Amino acid sequence: MKHEIPAMIRRGGGSIVNTSSVVGLVGAPSIPAYIASKHGVAGLTREAALEFAKSKIRVNAVCPGAIRTPMIERIIAGGTTEKDLAAPQAIPRLGRPEEIAAAVVWLCSDAASFVTGVAMPVDGGWMAQ
Repeated sequence: MKHEIPAMIRRGGGSIVNTSSVVGLVGAPSIPAYIASKHGVAGLTREAALEFAKSKIRVNAVCPGAIRTPMIERIIAGGTTEKDLAAPQAIPRLGRPEEIAAAVVWLCSDAASFVTGVAMPVDGGWMAQ
């Protein structure tokens, strides 16, 4: 954002979508550095949304749940099951990267022109539990 925001100000606005995590909205045991970094992304997103709204810059974040990514594949290779990873979610499966991408595209689109400062869970219902 350090470099995006000045460029967006010069061109009259824009949309930024950061990537946090569902555990950037809640907590989880045994991964304190990851939790802290993802909470930091969510907080920075909210701060920047407030600071740059008058410059016509919207700043949001997506907060994925368990998504089939290389990080999740490493966790599975270490012995954690897909069922265990999806257990906190209402939808009992791993999400797909395309599902996160669709949320990002929407947040960047004019359809979301009144949305800023949101850390949006895309988490299979994890936050609903």
